[in-house]
Amino acid sequence: MFRKILIANRGEIAVRVIRACREMGIGSVAVYSEADAASLHVQLADEAVAIGPAPAAESYLDMKRILAAAQAAGAEAIHPGYGFLAENAAFARLCEKKGVQFIGPNSAALELVGDKVRARQTMDKAGVPIIPGMKSVAASPDEFQAAARDLGYPVMVKASAGGGGKGMRVVGAEAGLAVALESGRREAKSAFGDDSVYLEKCIEEPRHVEVQVLADNRGHTVHLFERECSIQRRHQKILEESPSPALDPALRARMGETAVRAMRAAGYNNAGTVEFLLDRERHFYFLEVNARLQVEHPVTELTTGVDLVRQQILIASDADLSIRQEDLSQRGHAVECRIYAEDPKMNFLPSAGRIAYLREPRGPGIRFDSGIYEGFEVPVYYDPILAKLIVWAEDRESACRRMAAALDDCVILGIHTTAGFLKDVVGHPEFRAGRATTSFIGKYFPSWGAGEGEDERRRLALAAVAYDSLVQRPGRKDIPGRAGNRTIATPWATLGRWRMGGKT
Repeated sequence: MFRKILIANRGEIAVRVIRACREMGIGSVAVYSEADAASLHVQLADEAVAIGPAPAAESYLDMKRILAAAQAAGAEAIHPGYGFLAENAAFARLCEKKGVQFIGPNSAALELVGDKVRARQTMDKAGVPIIPGMKSVAASPDEFQAAARDLGYPVMVKASAGGGGKGMRVVGAEAGLAVALESGRREAKSAFGDDSVYLEKCIEEPRHVEVQVLADNRGHTVHLFERECSIQRRHQKILEESPSPALDPALRARMGETAVRAMRAAGYNNAGTVEFLLDRERHFYFLEVNARLQVEHPVTELTTGVDLVRQQILIASDADLSIRQEDLSQRGHAVECRIYAEDPKMNFLPSAGRIAYLREPRGPGIRFDSGIYEGFEVPVYYDPILAKLIVWAEDRESACRRMAAALDDCVILGIHTTAGFLKDVVGHPEFRAGRATTSFIGKYFPSWGAGEGEDERRRLALAAVAYDSLVQRPGRKDIPGRAGNRTIATPWATLGRWRMGGKT
């Protein structure tokens, strides 16, 4: 077993891995940029090493600096979390070369599943159903046009070298293909350093269902059932649950067995997720492999009782996977909401700044994974996720009610967050009925977009004008506030000595 692990990440996932290390008696080493010097993961780790300026390219994405930090601290292994270098085959190879264990899949498997076109080819050979589409990257616009005509519109432009919705474009007719290819390539190049794209048939209003897999270094592979991830905004998941309300036992078993077959075909080890799209006729198709720990892994932990981070560390230390498929089962229902530092009423603009007050939701069946604290300055440089709120209950309806109550109890002041928006999602009749598809947010929540913030500002401005005219009106001395030059008592003036976060 490792004596010391370096966590090559930040925020809530770094905190999650540090806690797992502590429970296993393993020393933890945090790395941090200049912007994260006061971060929670830095405070909780046994050691912390500065790795560079705030921009991720000069710190969390700098492979040489991270490896140097691991070697200087005497860490035998590196846990990459998710994002940053978690699915970077070059980084995994560099770790292998330097004799530092990468806690994730081997570099060959990472390289294979990270290339979407090669992964599709591999899955097709293994008999895994794939979405109709190109099986190689085209070299000319004519090839793309011919492929799109064969597939039939609408088609999806997708980046070959990455995921997370980057480079993805839906094209409804041939007239929009050239523009979509150009913009998709540009975004793919910026996100992954590779501008190659390909086309898939666009499956309209599918459900997004993923299967969690664990595999040891000797090929023993199991699945830990599914997670429903259809609630997405701009192709990014924002709410996940397990079990999926769309699956029955027979379909669940078939998808799980297919996920195991897919991972074996890729020569995969450690934790990973096989992503599927489920169409209206309940046919499922391979989408991609996420070769890392997923943001939404807690819902699987709560419904199966398996600590996925612990299993990752054990597999990376070359232990045999002690879990057998027949021993696994799902119990109850879990829902996760991702709480972002974004303003939903201003088209989800990032909301950086100081957290003036934090109240974490508590109670039976409630888990709050976060990387924040009262007084923390949320930086502008990174993904805006603040925390994950996860609940468990005996059934889906109880879990939804518990989540709504927990979102009410989650108070973060000083910045904008998505908690209120998520409560509306959880309370929507279509969601509660278990009928949500990937089009859910666009279909039912367009009012949470760009116009909402302007309407709110207009209402506040009108209210302020009306209030001001009222308190300024001659003879009105009964209105709290300010009348002419005379100050009238307000609650703020009569409360006495008080404070909201920070020191007085």
